[in-house]
Amino acid sequence: MVEIELDGKKVEVPPGSMVMHAAEKAGVYIPHFCYHKKLSIAANCRMCLVDVEKAPKPMPACATPVTMGMVVRTKSEKAIKAQKAVMEFLLINHPLDCPICDQGGECQLQDLAVGYGGTRSRYEEEKRVVFHKNVGPLISMEEMSRCIHCTRCVRFGQEIAGVMELGMSHRGEHSEIETFVGRTVDSELSGNMIDLCPVGALTSKPFRYAARTWELSRRKSISPHDSTGANLVVQVKGDRVLRVVPLENEAVNECWIADRDRFSYEALNGPDRLTQPMIKQGGQWRAVDWKTALEYVAHGLQDVQQQHGAGAIGLLASPHATVEELALARALMDGLGSPNRDHRLRAAAFDHAAPAGRARWLGMPIAELSTLDRVLVVGSNLRKDHPLFAQRIRQAARKGAQVSALVARTPDWALPLHRVLTAPASDWAAALAAVAAAVAEARGVALPDGVQGVVVDEAARAMAASLLGGERKAVLLGNGAAHHARAASLLALAQWIAEQTGARWGYLTEAANTVGAQLVGLVPGEGGQSAAAMLAGGLKAAILLGVEPGADTAASGAALAQADMVVTLSSFQTNLELSDVLLPIAPFTETSGSFVNAEGRLQSFQAVVKPLGETRPGWKVLRVLGNLLGLPGFEQTSSQEVLAQALPGVASGAFVPADRLDNRVALPRIDLTPAAGEPCVAAIYQLDALVRRAPALQATADGRAGRAAAEGVCA
Repeated sequence: MVEIELDGKKVEVPPGSMVMHAAEKAGVYIPHFCYHKKLSIAANCRMCLVDVEKAPKPMPACATPVTMGMVVRTKSEKAIKAQKAVMEFLLINHPLDCPICDQGGECQLQDLAVGYGGTRSRYEEEKRVVFHKNVGPLISMEEMSRCIHCTRCVRFGQEIAGVMELGMSHRGEHSEIETFVGRTVDSELSGNMIDLCPVGALTSKPFRYAARTWELSRRKSISPHDSTGANLVVQVKGDRVLRVVPLENEAVNECWIADRDRFSYEALNGPDRLTQPMIKQGGQWRAVDWKTALEYVAHGLQDVQQQHGAGAIGLLASPHATVEELALARALMDGLGSPNRDHRLRAAAFDHAAPAGRARWLGMPIAELSTLDRVLVVGSNLRKDHPLFAQRIRQAARKGAQVSALVARTPDWALPLHRVLTAPASDWAAALAAVAAAVAEARGVALPDGVQGVVVDEAARAMAASLLGGERKAVLLGNGAAHHARAASLLALAQWIAEQTGARWGYLTEAANTVGAQLVGLVPGEGGQSAAAMLAGGLKAAILLGVEPGADTAASGAALAQADMVVTLSSFQTNLELSDVLLPIAPFTETSGSFVNAEGRLQSFQAVVKPLGETRPGWKVLRVLGNLLGLPGFEQTSSQEVLAQALPGVASGAFVPADRLDNRVALPRIDLTPAAGEPCVAAIYQLDALVRRAPALQATADGRAGRAAAEGVCA
């Protein structure tokens, strides 16, 4: 460690650290704009100038390495004078428009100008004006005259998002941050540039002029989209969600969130919201009260049970529903005596499930993705399916990790790939078997049963050699592999390769609560029908918990229209052709609940606004329905009580016990025959009902492409 003296205090930091790092450790604030702990050091704003003993002039704290015995003063007359001089230069061209700036009240420049700015400007010449730019539906660059050229946004694109979408053109006073050749900013992480901008140059286009920062209440929550479980701060004005920003959690999402976590809130205030129970009578929908709607559902389910047996009733539940909702949904089906329940809506095969009471998971902590030396990703569009996982693997690649991929098309993951093995999705099992054969060849071991006569090409050998090197390794199965018709064979091969190479293996997992759905047993009971079987028809009564057949499922669900009763529990007016009853349940911002993310971390959250209209939390609706049906086990009075019964012994914010997270599979005879059809994988902004209804997300390049690709691909 290197010891320095900072403002009279002794501070020890590792060799290679900068003065700014020592100040952070000592709790000393040094004003800055361009420095950010997650980005490379640019040292171009000069606001962090400090007085270093024996140095002839003030030195930038962010770019001055510590040396043994260094003496630094951050509050000396020399340091303050330098910092005030820099502030004067920064304000020369900055417009004095704080009252109309969206950043007003939370602006770093505004705050520091109070402490380091003068009472009046000595600059009397005309200020420069920068022409506004249109870079897409998410980020506003309408006021680029405010830019102070800190280049945080540029470095974020290069280093975190992996795509340099913004850059600096021209020189000196004529410098501008812009996209080149008039392109838009299309990164799936682009909204983080808004948070990084220390002034009002980059602001949120959907939030623009919606509220002032001091009018907003701030409440913690958890993202309901992919399996990262990103921590959020939801900002509210008058029971209306107006903005979502990241809550820093180094172990989960660091200080970043994906754009779908940030902008999907628009759907919460959209015209599609379902705000009161509705029943279809004579082909026409009419609004009713909760008592009428729930009694209608209870009587309908009882009639089907009596006439056709409990096996004629089925439940399809979204893996984006909370642990509490899924647990009560399972209890409802158990009480009715039906084993027909499933959350695996896009799966083509169901023979690779975890043992009862256990769950398939990532196989490692999320934070360790950044430290891997070798990675093999199978059947995933990593960058779009899991933007924050891709960001962590991108950081590993920047440190020298070798990332290989088995995919149907050469991927654009915005990171350097060591080897890519492209094969039609139908042949993924055979392609992964070739990697296994190359590992067996290199180690002189026998292949698992069923893997014979596989042709080993150069790419497979290169992947095998990569996995046999390094120390920290992982084989990760993506959404395409999880939903594949040969999913069991892909899992068995991944396990065998991992065991032979000393790697870990697991699923990236699709949704916010894929792991939680498995833990509460939301899979078919003995003799029960899978999601695919239920969607194919044969049910007389179906309950759809947050499910939109055709969008959330591998099949269109048209056969459900033949059922005597279809009940939809949703936050939105949906399934109007299929359903007989619509029950409005609260989205994640209007209910309390819990999600279990890919690494098995249980995270609970509370409602941040009151339910809209007659909307009710899903767990309450299911509990009352259980009461009306006279079923035991529906006496809970809070979501915490439901959680305690669903996952006994697991405290909120803790990991699920390791013995309940299980990726191991008894090696079956591996089937390498080609599988029919493509696996059903949702596009980035087609993943769930919220993102599908967020106008700004749908207007992006990914949104437009996703809508086009979603037309009939899975059904």
